Amino acid sequence: MKSLFKKICIASDHAGYNLKEYIKDFLINKNVSIIDLGPINENSVDYPDYAKKVSKRVKSKKSDVGILVCGSGTGMAISANKTKGIRASVCYNLKSTRLSRQHNDANIIAIGSRLTKKKTAIKLVSIFFETKFEGGRHLRRVKKI
Repeated sequence: MKSLFKKICIASDHAGYNLKEYIKDFLINKNVSIIDLGPINENSVDYPDYAKKVSKRVKSKKSDVGILVCGSGTGMAISANKTKGIRASVCYNLKSTRLSRQHNDANIIAIGSRLTKKKTAIKLVSIFFETKFEGGRHLRRVKKI
């Protein structure tokens, strides 16, 4: 995997904890540096708190991109997108992931642990990290967000 990004952070809620750990272990094994913003176990937590941690870190450029994992991916994406400058996308297949980067310059990938198999999640993260923003007409649109 060749990542376009050097500084990556990850967080989940309790529903996404196991998939977060799986993704994190995969990235570490690929020598990708990653900051885990929690949680540290499967105890019940509120997903907006963790979405905010990742979105603030990406907004401040302490991380280039973020990964968020919850049951559906939707709650995390909605919460993260409340932060100005964040473009969090729920990615559920290869095409949606590729387009989120090419056309929307997404800077956070949100994955649903109850809807996405582990191997698929790894493929989605890899595509997200390897896909460049196309700019051009898409830049004009992104600037309107």
